[in-house]
Amino acid sequence: MNYRMVFYNIGRILLVEAALLAFPAIVAIIYNEKTLISFALTIAALTVIGLPAVRKKPKKTAIYAKDGYVIVAMAWILMSLFGAMPFYFSGHIPSFIDSFFETVSGFTTTGSTILRSIENLPKSLLFWRSFTHWIGGMGILVFVIAIMPKTESSSMHVMRAEVPGPTVGKLVSKLRASARILYGIYCILTAVQFVLLIAGGMPVFDSMVTSFATAGTGGFAVLNNSIEGYNSVYAEMVIAVFMLIFGVNFNIYYMFLIKQGKHALKNEELRCYIGIVIGSVILIAICLANTKYSIGDSIRYALFQVASIITTTGFSTANFDTWPVFTKIILVFLMFIGACAGSTGGGIKVSRLMILVKSGLRDIKKAINPRSIETVKVDKHTVDEPVVKSVSVFFATYMIVTAFSTLIISIDGRDLVTTFTAVLSCMSNIGPGLGAVGPYGNFADFSAFSKLVLSFDMLAGRLELIPMLMLFSPYAWAKKYS
Repeated sequence: MNYRMVFYNIGRILLVEAALLAFPAIVAIIYNEKTLISFALTIAALTVIGLPAVRKKPKKTAIYAKDGYVIVAMAWILMSLFGAMPFYFSGHIPSFIDSFFETVSGFTTTGSTILRSIENLPKSLLFWRSFTHWIGGMGILVFVIAIMPKTESSSMHVMRAEVPGPTVGKLVSKLRASARILYGIYCILTAVQFVLLIAGGMPVFDSMVTSFATAGTGGFAVLNNSIEGYNSVYAEMVIAVFMLIFGVNFNIYYMFLIKQGKHALKNEELRCYIGIVIGSVILIAICLANTKYSIGDSIRYALFQVASIITTTGFSTANFDTWPVFTKIILVFLMFIGACAGSTGGGIKVSRLMILVKSGLRDIKKAINPRSIETVKVDKHTVDEPVVKSVSVFFATYMIVTAFSTLIISIDGRDLVTTFTAVLSCMSNIGPGLGAVGPYGNFADFSAFSKLVLSFDMLAGRLELIPMLMLFSPYAWAKKYS
């Protein structure tokens, strides 16, 4: 492993985080809040540690595949540790483990919280909570690739370790240009939602942080009752639409930019994603219409919650934990599925689900006719066997980590629904689960050890498992290069 290059890149990332912390510090100045000193101390700590690491660029600049995984995993852990400091230093979250959990939840765009009263936080900390969603949504290392000079060489290993999905490629020939295109689309969509929310009467500050949380599909709100607290159908519909927009592979939007819209609309993953959303909304709306809700409210609540769960955003406009069991089972399925590959959403991803299903059907056909030659195709293109195998390995690993984490935190003695959905919501980066961690609950009462396990799950889920698991592999730390 190229240790010097690993530490050099981590140093750059820490300095970027120091620069990003200037934004909530400015909010603290605007609102004359005492939290300014907490942000200043954190920025100073990041600068003191980051500057020596980047003072001299290593002679050997090659980044190998395992280097990329280690850089990504260590960067996200360190960013969360330093990002937790403003919460801890300010005293608004007195436990550092709680502060770490909240920050990991922010950067990984999970939205799970230990806060019992969100509205008591100062504006600057509320801004930082939601801003971590926006930073983590597209990926901090993708951001570094986009803005930093001389990041082209071997950076694909870093991007591949951070960007969700079974495969990662460039939009254009230059990786840095691809990263800039992605962030350009990301910024424009965020700005459009911000303007639309202001136009609907939502306060400017609330519109900004809600747009950050929606863009990153994170779900941190500034009101205790989440989006329900605004009592605005207009705001709900705008947020629902943009949650679904940010759950789409960003390559689709690039195809529209280069005037290949017809080809983009034929994308199989996009069609499957839309089909799952429509089908889920219809089923849940029918079920809700047979309860206390009118037809209009049933469609409204179903659309918002389906959009929130499948994109792993986690906003809520109703306590879906009180809905019929049938609807909750559908929502749990959506927690597993997640959004599209290449989006800001979490979960297993629609593309992986498609490959798993098609791979299963192929194996059934081959069992019936062993001499037949069957391949897995997506968008009429054959999926390489290594990709098919990696999807199967990912799914198996995902289920093993979920099961093992559920077993570990069951020591806290909570009921099965709370325990399982707490792990699932963290692994899929959703936020709320069911039971005590439902839309009206939180994670405050879990033990400190369970919060660390759930923090690992959030990081593992956001980074697609391998980077976090790689840290515990002896191979990753071997001195011999690949």
